[in-house]
Amino acid sequence: MRLPSLGLAATAVALAIAAAWVDEQRRVVMLVAALACAGWWWGSVRLVALDRSVLAASVGTAERSLLEITAPPRRGRFRLRVPVVVRRFGARSVHEPALLELPPGRAPPQGALVSAVTTVEEPRGPERGFDERTWLRRNGVHVVLRADRWRRSGARTGLPAVADRLRAHVERALARGASGERGAVLAGVVLGDDQAVPDHLRDRFRSSGLYHLLAVSGQNVALVAVGSLVLARLAGLPRFLGELAALAGIAAYVLAVGAQPSVIRAGIVGALGSLAWIAARQRDRWHCLLIAAFVLLVWNPYTLLDAGFQLSFVAVAAIFVLVRPLLHVLEGYPLPRPLAEGIAVSTACGVATAPVLWLQFHAVPLLAVPANALAAPAMSPLLVLALLAACVDPVAPGVAAMLAGLAGWCAAWLAMCARLVGGLPFAQVSSNRGGLALAACGLLAAAYAWRRWQSSSLST
Repeated sequence: MRLPSLGLAATAVALAIAAAWVDEQRRVVMLVAALACAGWWWGSVRLVALDRSVLAASVGTAERSLLEITAPPRRGRFRLRVPVVVRRFGARSVHEPALLELPPGRAPPQGALVSAVTTVEEPRGPERGFDERTWLRRNGVHVVLRADRWRRSGARTGLPAVADRLRAHVERALARGASGERGAVLAGVVLGDDQAVPDHLRDRFRSSGLYHLLAVSGQNVALVAVGSLVLARLAGLPRFLGELAALAGIAAYVLAVGAQPSVIRAGIVGALGSLAWIAARQRDRWHCLLIAAFVLLVWNPYTLLDAGFQLSFVAVAAIFVLVRPLLHVLEGYPLPRPLAEGIAVSTACGVATAPVLWLQFHAVPLLAVPANALAAPAMSPLLVLALLAACVDPVAPGVAAMLAGLAGWCAAWLAMCARLVGGLPFAQVSSNRGGLALAACGLLAAAYAWRRWQSSSLST
């Protein structure tokens, strides 16, 4: 129900102004109504903008185009798929995102401006349970451009160019000490780019419940912020400057990785933590999480339907709600504190994200808890070593190569864990019968936990 009318926006403003002249109880109601109208209007405006396409009317035609490469290419068996922004199509100046398909071979680098004769086509429809046309539309992409050859004609400028240089710098530092499969996994963990990970290994990461390691998470951003604070303290700088350095480090890391939902969420939460200290305000993790969701949805309301958005926020909410009770349950077992925390976090995230995984991918990993417990010891060293390698690479390339090499061995451990657990025949449920059995077991476990909680609360 879209209503991108200025009348709705005016209604929101009028309600907000009128709220100042009524009693407190009515003021709350009027402010809620004003926010609802404002959200309805802005969401409608953004959805109309995302669904608008200039190039859709040119399907079936071919023109020379000027394209801006906005992300690393993804290599398939028969073609390269490159996210682009079309700056010019024939004689027309446009600014519309699209998907460029090229034959296998040399790929244009991120940030380049390329010229090519392109043919405009519609995206593929539903096929094998995946509707590419709908998925692209939710990201503002309405056409696919096909080209046989291209030539570079320049590079983009401004803040995107800074992001391109930062990403290239991190990739160069990691490549000094790790290549092949280790380098691919290392790039996936540090930059969230799993395109170089072999298909069979990517499937093992999925079935083992470790695929989230190939997406940038809050742990990455937290290490960047803590590292900045530690370096500032070692340099003798005051905490205020350390927090400013943490903000700069988070911004640089988010720029290098790109605008993924989990990255934006982690970056906003980390930045709000530093800003809270600077402003001498208390931190509220739920408030920070909701602000991150608000920013993402304000820019693109379709993000709500994105699997990455759903998994990221559901997992973090599960950590907030379930980890402490699970740690209380595990206190009676002879487990080291780090292992108990890892089990609690993995269990909370696995339980909470299982319905999302089933609805989005029709598959749920069963061994995510032991797989994450095996992989956890390598994650922090990998991130620390990789980020240190990126920091020292400009002044000490040899040291950066050594650090990246050590991080590569940690990546090899993650790949081994994925193969070991994901290769088991019962590692993943993907059939309807298995899904029903898993849901029944989950309901029984929830009923048992509820009865235990009630009995313990009554006894106390």
